[in-house]
Amino acid sequence: MLLIEDILVADDVVEKHFVCDLNACKGACCVEGDYGAPLSEVEVGVINGHLESIMPYLPEDCREVIMEKGFFAINDDNGIFETGLMPDGACVFMGRNEIGITYCGIEKAYNDKAIDYKKPISCHLYPIRVVENKEAGFQALNYDKWDICSAACTNGKKKQVRVYEFAKSAILRKYGEGFYEALDAAANRDSK
Repeated sequence: MLLIEDILVADDVVEKHFVCDLNACKGACCVEGDYGAPLSEVEVGVINGHLESIMPYLPEDCREVIMEKGFFAINDDNGIFETGLMPDGACVFMGRNEIGITYCGIEKAYNDKAIDYKKPISCHLYPIRVVENKEAGFQALNYDKWDICSAACTNGKKKQVRVYEFAKSAILRKYGEGFYEALDAAANRDSK
């Protein structure tokens, strides 16, 4: 375990390898699972403010569910905001391209410069998951190892890219350059 700026970083984040292989998994992380992607209260407001611009990037059935039920839910188990789900368990912001690979409608809108918000930070950070206890002031970054990402592990090992390196742009977005540089220095010091 590393301690960077009062945030615990699991050893797997700096030791394991990971690079998404969408041709292999087809973006299954947007479909599988029991819950939607975690959202902060701020993100709920940001997405709500951009919703009209995001909707054209979504399949019709997703737009219908969002119009009927909304785009987020509150998890009954932990009280966390999360993206809404389709009846089949897929994220309400997910679509598929012509070869069946998932895409994020929020990210497509961002890439087209229709909005200035990339996507939920929990999605951007994946396979890193943030565990937080606000009352205790505790935060930890853990590697969420999942069998549907086995091709990403193989791909990362082949390319020699560790989990935190794969998630660099997301870590920079959430924690800043100083945090990333300290993490990188500690990871490389500990790997020698």
